[in-house]
Amino acid sequence: MSDMKPESILGNFNSPSAVRHRNIRHIKDVVMRYIMTAGGISVIVAIVLIAIYLVWVVIPLFLPAHLAKMASYSIPANPGEQTFYYAMEEQSEVGMRVSDSGSVVFFKTESGEVLLEENLMANVDAAVSSFYIGDPTERLIAFGLDNGGVLLSQHNYSVSYPGDVRQISPSVLGLFDGEVIQIDAQYRPITRLAVQSNEDQTTIIGYANGSQLQLVNLTRETEFLSDEVTVVRIDQLIAVETEVDHMIVNIEQNELFFSDKQGYIYYYNISNKESPRLLQRVRAVEEGVAITSLEFLSGGISVMVGHSDGNISQWFPVRDVNNNYTLEKIRTFDSQRSPIKQIVPEYYRKGFMALDADGSLGIYHATAHRTIKLQKLSPNIGAKLAISPRANALLIENSDGNVDFWELDNEHPEVSFSSLWGKVWYESREKAEYIWQSSSSSSDFEPKFSLTPLAFGTLKASFYAMLFAIPLSIMGAIYTAYFMSPGVRNFVKPTIEIMAALPTVILGFLAGLWFAPLVEAYLPAMFLMFIVIPVAILITAYGWRCLPEKIRLIIPSGYESLILVPVIVLTTLIVFWSSQPIELWLFDGNLPLWMSQELGISYDQRNSFVVGIAIGFAVIPTIFSISEDAIFGVPRHLTTGSLALGATQWQTMVLVILLTASPGIFSAIMIGLGRAVGETMIVVMATGNTAIMDLNIFEGFRALSANIAVEVPESELGSTHYRILFLAGLVLFMATFFFNTIAEVVRQRLRVKYSNL
Repeated sequence: MSDMKPESILGNFNSPSAVRHRNIRHIKDVVMRYIMTAGGISVIVAIVLIAIYLVWVVIPLFLPAHLAKMASYSIPANPGEQTFYYAMEEQSEVGMRVSDSGSVVFFKTESGEVLLEENLMANVDAAVSSFYIGDPTERLIAFGLDNGGVLLSQHNYSVSYPGDVRQISPSVLGLFDGEVIQIDAQYRPITRLAVQSNEDQTTIIGYANGSQLQLVNLTRETEFLSDEVTVVRIDQLIAVETEVDHMIVNIEQNELFFSDKQGYIYYYNISNKESPRLLQRVRAVEEGVAITSLEFLSGGISVMVGHSDGNISQWFPVRDVNNNYTLEKIRTFDSQRSPIKQIVPEYYRKGFMALDADGSLGIYHATAHRTIKLQKLSPNIGAKLAISPRANALLIENSDGNVDFWELDNEHPEVSFSSLWGKVWYESREKAEYIWQSSSSSSDFEPKFSLTPLAFGTLKASFYAMLFAIPLSIMGAIYTAYFMSPGVRNFVKPTIEIMAALPTVILGFLAGLWFAPLVEAYLPAMFLMFIVIPVAILITAYGWRCLPEKIRLIIPSGYESLILVPVIVLTTLIVFWSSQPIELWLFDGNLPLWMSQELGISYDQRNSFVVGIAIGFAVIPTIFSISEDAIFGVPRHLTTGSLALGATQWQTMVLVILLTASPGIFSAIMIGLGRAVGETMIVVMATGNTAIMDLNIFEGFRALSANIAVEVPESELGSTHYRILFLAGLVLFMATFFFNTIAEVVRQRLRVKYSNL
């Protein structure tokens, strides 16, 4: 080659084959550059599109309610009569008006056209003196009469499709064959009335301006052989010491509430109809403020109290330490300023609407403690308001003789910052709590959508996983990159990296079905391993140093770590062998039970300890590989220079190599943390998926990612539950973005700081 002339070399360089080769290589470089650029841009675009889609699904949760007037018309039929009540059927196409004459009128909500009119008092020799509606889902209407009787009816709607067109046919059915039920023996007018009825029984409470409440319970009993129905009646008098102003009875027919003009609420237990019992008398409003309205929320547990100063308070029974129920004020709504004339609850949600004396309509959600909308309707508004079963339409009667039909868009009233992240006092709970419970077998169940226990579970899983993974992976990377011989390193590093390819569903399967029972059966061994194995390693290392040099030189430098393999295996076997004798000797053979009884630490088989080790096992390869590359990539002249200046190997490692490699190590830890935060299958399979907030390492949890995986397939498309699950995904996305951003900022600063080493 040295004898070749420059002309021959230049000729070879400019030969057609060489030129063609360079052109092809240039084309490949250009193509690959564009491919890599397009790939990088595609990744960024994909991430941005994911974020946009998540936000697009979540945004409707926080949109305000919208009201739009669809129609306005004169009061349908008998406009001169006083209106007691309005109602609508499920499709909001047919409305119903009940007047003080006992007339029931059905009409089209969009035009006011009368469809059917019936006078329920036509065959009754009495006048209406009071009125009450039962639970809206039962469609019960009740008239108190001036002769001490009560007339019960039910409005119904049948749906048919002649010619594939929906047709709704309303009707009124009189209960108990339309007979008047006499409840006052002295034939006094019933001025206050409360009624609930279902297929099995009916409870009627009447007040006739005296010192007693008349309680009548009618129970239907069916003969087993003849199917003959017999009505059993129980009458009871309830003595009262005040004038009854408002009165309600719950749908279960076991609780009675009434208020007086002094602002007190009386709480009775009427589950035993033969001996009702006063449980509590409590002042519900401040001095100088009167109770203007009293209604149940959906489900019949919470009592909503309207005040003359415009406030609305929510009360419900709370069980104390002695298992007694007392009525407690839970929250107050103070958006309105005029006396509350009417409170109308939604049929199936914990929302309600309030109409005040100045014509302002307030739309609220009780559990979310949220004022959704406050709208001034009209200065001459009347106090007659109805909401459709689907809570998407309103009927409002004005005092000028018109009825307004409104469309309401209020899809997600139960969502607020406090309901998602704060403690919420739910019905039938003893205190405010963080609860995630999206479904139940009970029909009156209220979904509970607190993301706090899910976020807590995510952080708990990540904390225990990183607590297990960081020491092992970082220390292993240090030893592998700096102390281990090249031959052993070439075997160890690929082996650990291959672990990253193991599917997490396999790790979750092993953790849940094999490792969790193993931990429970050998719990003392799990504790001992963290003590005995490090001690055994230190003893082995000390013994190795005490051996004669001739013996130590038999094993080449960098291979000494192989001696620890049989030591660790043998120590582990000894610890497991001694676990059950130690448990029998010190803990009566059951360490989990002993911890629960003596220390108050509960134990669940699928717990954070198991999940932490399983996720840590999945995270270790990532942290180890990146950290080992960072340490191994430290320039060799830094190591030799430090050693030449008299530093020991450990001093060189701690003060030179780790500082130089710290950006890579930090990145490895943050990438591992991101992997732990987003881990799904291990959490789903290896923990109990209980959404509790407990730092106990032996209790389970529910993480955001696992909750999404479990519940998204079962959630209704577009529902509040569905969108909140996407909100959980957005929270995970933002958390990962935050951690990665912090990691990059810190990494860059560390790189600048130690780049001059």
